[in-house]
Amino acid sequence: MTSMHIDQELDTRGLNCPLPILKAKKALTPMQTGQLLKVVSTDKGSLRDFAAFAKQTGNALVSQETIGDDYIHVLKRR
Repeated sequence: MTSMHIDQELDTRGLNCPLPILKAKKALTPMQTGQLLKVVSTDKGSLRDFAAFAKQTGNALVSQETIGDDYIHVLKRR
């Protein structure tokens, strides 16, 4: 991942849908506009889920990448 200033990181490894999304939603709530949340998940479906979540909520999906068994999502708070 290129150098981004991540404001908060959330580890949801081992959790399956919908828990990574619910935890991300809860983590984003107190964050300020423009701040970045990095979510690490092991749920393969999270790639699709976070894209849909970003579209539905208006938060920007800045990046998604797969490293080994980890799926890494970076969301920008709306």
